[in-house]
Amino acid sequence: MARSTVQPADQARQPEREAARRLLDSFARLSYDPATEVDWDTPLDEDFHGMSPEWSTLYGTRYWRELTEAQRRELTRQESASVASTGIWFEMILQQMVLRDMYAKDPTDPRFQWALTEIADECRHSIMFGRGAAKLGAPAYRPPRLVLELGRAFKTLAVGEAAYASILVAEEVLDVMQRDWMRDERVVPFVRTINNIHVVEESRHMKFAREETRARLRKAGPLRRQVQALVVSVASYFIVTSMVNREVYANAGLDTERALAEAKANEHHKSLMRSSCSGLMEFLASAGLLTRPAVAVYRRAHLI
Repeated sequence: MARSTVQPADQARQPEREAARRLLDSFARLSYDPATEVDWDTPLDEDFHGMSPEWSTLYGTRYWRELTEAQRRELTRQESASVASTGIWFEMILQQMVLRDMYAKDPTDPRFQWALTEIADECRHSIMFGRGAAKLGAPAYRPPRLVLELGRAFKTLAVGEAAYASILVAEEVLDVMQRDWMRDERVVPFVRTINNIHVVEESRHMKFAREETRARLRKAGPLRRQVQALVVSVASYFIVTSMVNREVYANAGLDTERALAEAKANEHHKSLMRSSCSGLMEFLASAGLLTRPAVAVYRRAHLI
């Protein structure tokens, strides 16, 4: 009888390879080119919002009720651009983590090929977000210097499940927001198109991140799970709390200090964030990454 040449490690990775093949097939069937799909030429129509108003950090506050409709629309356009800029920042971190993870691995493996496909997607998305923010009339919003430097360290040091679970957290939160925005006729059409492209293509990225997170945790012991769960939660905290830059309020013509105070106390926005993360938290719990210290961090970020 011929002996099998398939190694146990290869057999263990077979489900991930099959999943990667399906993702490559999906990419071949349904992908977009933002350069041609998005209407970049039509001037910005200021009668539209930049995001669903309910997602504004000030929605439901006393300050929001005092704003004119024009001020509300401008605020949501600035906030939308800030979210896009944060997306670019994290997509650049993501690309470097995935490249580092795949360095010197088997290029015939569908997982390797999918990883490069995902990086190509993220490059297009970052260009798309940048052009979108510019069209919304916004400056280049960046996270605070401390967060930028922490991100620099994270992209260099994060490995295994910490890298892929953090990718998943960032993409899941953005996905829920954008599913609302892309269906909302109050949102400027080109932003709706951008959101639709991102939602469709990121759904594949999230599937890959879930598969990789589960695979990396198969042999993880209790201590490793505790440490990685905390790392993921801290990374998530800085990602989520950096989404809306404080400068958006001044650029929308508002009183920055008052806006910051009311946004910080806005229970509507906190509730929206928690409800949008319910599926994500279920996944983290099933993966053993929702430990008590991690839950404390997620609560602080209003994700649970």
